[in-house]
Amino acid sequence: MNIIEVENLSFKYKGAGRYSLRDITLSVKKGEFIGIIGGSGSGKSTFCLTLNGIIPHSIQGTFEGNVIVAGLNTREHSVAELSTKVGLVFQNPDSQIFNMTVLEEVAFALENLGVERDEMWRRIKWALKLVGLWDKREEFPPNLSGGEKQRLAIASVLVMKPEILVLDEPTSQLDPMGKESVLNLIKLLNKEEKITILVVEHNTEFLLENADRVFVFSDGKIILEGKPENVFEDVETLMKIGVRIPARIRIGYELKKKGLLKRATVSAKELKKALKLPQT
Repeated sequence: MNIIEVENLSFKYKGAGRYSLRDITLSVKKGEFIGIIGGSGSGKSTFCLTLNGIIPHSIQGTFEGNVIVAGLNTREHSVAELSTKVGLVFQNPDSQIFNMTVLEEVAFALENLGVERDEMWRRIKWALKLVGLWDKREEFPPNLSGGEKQRLAIASVLVMKPEILVLDEPTSQLDPMGKESVLNLIKLLNKEEKITILVVEHNTEFLLENADRVFVFSDGKIILEGKPENVFEDVETLMKIGVRIPARIRIGYELKKKGLLKRATVSAKELKKALKLPQT
């Protein structure tokens, strides 16, 4: 069952000379983990904004085609309606956090929707425990670490019980510890909570190991799509558009050029064998 259907999507910002998205057609199955990669200005962030209706409802421009999420056409439903189906998390958590306590931050959207108090409290407790912030529910958000702020931003979206979670470079401003905590949370949400995940992420090692499929954007189009091991095999194309190649793939690629491997996307065990390293 497809939970996202994108049909001939194109978009040009008002006043722009060129389209940021050009004739994109794709589908995502319920429960899939999708990685989105591409060079700067390739259209990744713009695409994310189309999935919860910010484009076309809040950002003006020329919008063509259809985006259907959980059975709702984004042309026909408001951002508020779509927020119960699609949660969007940006790269800078400070842009999404503005309340005085962690608890108030997570409660904010539910209060605005008039969710019954017992149900609201149940959702808040579930979301904060899930992201590991229940013990910091009375904390002033600016006092949190970068990773904690990002997990708070995710919790604020999760309380809406979305079927789809879209994350636009959620670890780009975090230190290594913060990155690890957020990436582990994303895996948990997909595997245990069965939430459909679409994540723009520069950590290509993470996508290689965890994504079901990867979409590669370039100049507003999807130029590659498929299982990570097949997408990352096309090292030349990815390097040309500025995508970071996972370390294991870079080594495999060099060994492939020397005729020592048939594919660049081999396992660590196969890599050690080709390099004649002792197996552990």
